[in-house]
Amino acid sequence: QVQLVESGGGLVQAGGSLRLSCAASGRTFSRSAMGWFRQAPGKEREFVAGISWGGGITDYADSVKGRFTISRDNSKNTLYLRMNSLKPEDTAVYYCAARGGSSSSSNGNDYHYWGQGTQVTVSS
Repeated sequence: QVQLVESGGGLVQAGGSLRLSCAASGRTFSRSAMGWFRQAPGKEREFVAGISWGGGITDYADSVKGRFTISRDNSKNTLYLRMNSLKPEDTAVYYCAARGGSSSSSNGNDYHYWGQGTQVTVSS
């Protein structure tokens, strides 16, 4: 089993940066692909970024490509999302998720473990 806890969200002005962290427990973390998703009020959950179990393969939603960077430190059981050049459209609750498999996926249904979420608010 995997337990996930996000942190690092907050209020930031447009153009600013935030770094989200996701602390994971469970010995399966190092073999599990991970992802970040976000959900705004009244909107569907959307994929943000994914990373393979070893960190060598990453992918991003077109809306964040070039601005966000996903990474992981398996020795610390931690997933990260560096967010630069933030826009008001990035405002949402951000969730980290563990797939349970080794390859990354943009499909939320492929992820079996989810954190509680952390709020990111970008003001204009």
